[in-house]
Amino acid sequence: MAMAGLYRRCLPSPPAIDFASSEGKQLFVEAIQNGTMEGFYRLISYFQTQSEPAYCGLASLSVVLNSLAIDPGRKWKGPWRWFDESMLDCCEPLEKVKAKGISFGKLVCLGHCAGAKVEAYRTNQSNIDEFRKHVIRCSTSDDCHMISSYHRGAFKQTGTGHFSPIGGYHAGRDMALILDVARFKYPPHWVPLNLLWEAMNCIDETTGQRRGFMLISRPHTEPGLLYTLSCKHESWAGIAKYLVDDVPILLKTEDVKDINKLLYVVFSSLPSNFGEFIKWVAEVRRHEDGGASLSQEEKGRLAVKEEVLKQVQETGLFKRVASFLSSANTCCKSLPILSPEDDLPHIAASICCQGAEILAGKFSSSGGYCCRETCVRRLKTTDEKPITLVSGKVVDAGNDVLTALLLALPPETWSGIQEGKLLQEMYTLVSTQNLPILLQEEVLHLRRQLCLLKRCQENKVDEDLGAPLS
Repeated sequence: MAMAGLYRRCLPSPPAIDFASSEGKQLFVEAIQNGTMEGFYRLISYFQTQSEPAYCGLASLSVVLNSLAIDPGRKWKGPWRWFDESMLDCCEPLEKVKAKGISFGKLVCLGHCAGAKVEAYRTNQSNIDEFRKHVIRCSTSDDCHMISSYHRGAFKQTGTGHFSPIGGYHAGRDMALILDVARFKYPPHWVPLNLLWEAMNCIDETTGQRRGFMLISRPHTEPGLLYTLSCKHESWAGIAKYLVDDVPILLKTEDVKDINKLLYVVFSSLPSNFGEFIKWVAEVRRHEDGGASLSQEEKGRLAVKEEVLKQVQETGLFKRVASFLSSANTCCKSLPILSPEDDLPHIAASICCQGAEILAGKFSSSGGYCCRETCVRRLKTTDEKPITLVSGKVVDAGNDVLTALLLALPPETWSGIQEGKLLQEMYTLVSTQNLPILLQEEVLHLRRQLCLLKRCQENKVDEDLGAPLS
């Protein structure tokens, strides 16, 4: 009885040479002897097959990120932090990638959001000689890896656009080793480098842009400990644009005379979904930091996070932000005085917020809490008199997030302030020079991520990469 479906494809050779063939093995041995297979060992140690027909980009990036030992900073399964295709859902929804694949620019964006340093080149931004130098660079070390975006047709293979890591180089034959992540279709194979260039030097019909290659390495600084910006949460797009583009314009057009007025101008125009974002950040923290059985490594990591959070809260800017927000009506505090007509969920939300403040010792202070969920149930007691049980899930309103975002804005953001004394005071409050080193690194990371996120969300990575995103 015939089985439906396909089992592998026959690799067209030439032009490709099967890695496991006699000739492929000989090329491998010679390349090792010439020192151009150094990047291969880590890649093959963490190599994986794409789990969906259109996941070639996600699989390639997962392999490279794990090979570089970049910590995703969030859990995969159980207690383990590990990059998997399912974790790369930041810049493009997985369902969309599953249906249509991912573009070159979006994969570049994903690499950045995952915490890597990415240098991206379309073929119209480079040439074959420079490409060869980059292949040799990645093949002679294990601290940088290349992902190529190419069209299979150049190799007489079935299919169209594809992503795969480059695993090595043979100088004598000028051939590159493609570690094809579609292992269910084709095995790893050697191809002439000039033919690989031709396969990249074609137009992606989806974006209208040329294909290319990207060099991925570890960043010079570690990823942020407290604040992870993500294209996945839709509010980040509006928040990044507002902070980077709109705030400087507001400060130039508004008559700002003191810090409270400045904070009012900035906070009163925040995107409408900013409150949801604050709740999202708090929820992410709760999930990441929770768990009864933490390892010593995890406990140490959480201790450092607590130290950075404490450093944020000790800044002069945090005190000014907290003071301003405590005097303003926020979240549950903005609810009107309860009347008989108020429904139980609103009453529950108010009570839960007040209870959280009392337990945290922050009643009527700068804390500020939001009630994410409420539950009202009627229970029978032993004497058959019903009682009403009110519960809720409460999260901090996130003064530290607001403070960190203001610290992360470029210094020129505040240059539009007309009042000289206020301008000097603001420069002092947002200066990073006297901050502890840990907090300096956190703020600089957040600043880079804000600019990158804005660029990614505007689709500039697809429309025009311009200079490499390094």
